[in-house]
Amino acid sequence: MNRSPSNDKKRRIAEAVKAACLKAAIEAYQHALVSGLCREGAWDLAVDAMKSLDVEEVLAQLPD
Repeated sequence: MNRSPSNDKKRRIAEAVKAACLKAAIEAYQHALVSGLCREGAWDLAVDAMKSLDVEEVLAQLPD
């Protein structure tokens, strides 16, 4: 496996985006269920939360 500084940075970016997507989906899903939506509706909102994730914001939070 190539562990160059460039690959390390790419991995940090990918991990940060993955974590942000999971967080957005879980929060949206749980909020939808608490609000009374069925599981299918909650899943739709979770997917929408991931689609609307602000990637620029995620990248801005990464350390240099």
